[in-house]
Parts: sequence; C-alpha cells; structure tokens
Amino acid sequence: MSNPCEHLDLINDVQPSAEGCEDCLASGGRWVHLRLCLTCGHVGCCDSSPAKHATAHYHGVGHPLVQSFEPGEEWVWCYADDALLKVSGLPERSHP
Repeated sequence: MSNPCEHLDLINDVQPSAEGCEDCLASGGRWVHLRLCLTCGHVGCCDSSPAKHATAHYHGVGHPLVQSFEPGEEWVWCYADDALLKVSGLPERSHP
C-alpha cells in the first residue's frame, strides 16, 4: 500500500529539540500533546493545545511531516497533504 504523500523524502534522522513544546517552554505556555517535526526535530504542541505550535511551525517554515511524540503512538501526519500516515522504519518516539 502506498502512502498518499509525496513528502517522505523530507524525513531526516532528527533529535528532539526539547522534552516538551519548545515554544511553550520559552513562553510559559501549556500543551496537551506533542508533535515532532521529522525535518528538523522541532517539538511543538498539537492543535488541541492553546497555541498549536506544531501547526504554526509548519506554516512558518514549511516542514510538512510530524510524528506523534506521545508514548505508544507511532503515526505521522502530513500537513501539506492532510493525511495520516504509517511510515515504517522510524524510531518509536516519546517524551519523558
């Protein structure tokens, strides 16, 4: 089965930029769930969080793919294609 996304070549071997939402930590904000940018490693908060920093990161720099940074979740979201993806070979990610 092929993925409905043509951005998979933008996936890099990234290290998370923070243990929580990088932008919320800097501003004193709060988050609900975390997302990891698979292009640069930016950790941002999800759209259920007040500031929606993961989506803001996509709109600001154009990196379309995020992986859930929650325990037990392995899915990837492509903002550009509005698509939920299963991408094999990615390390399982979770924050402490």
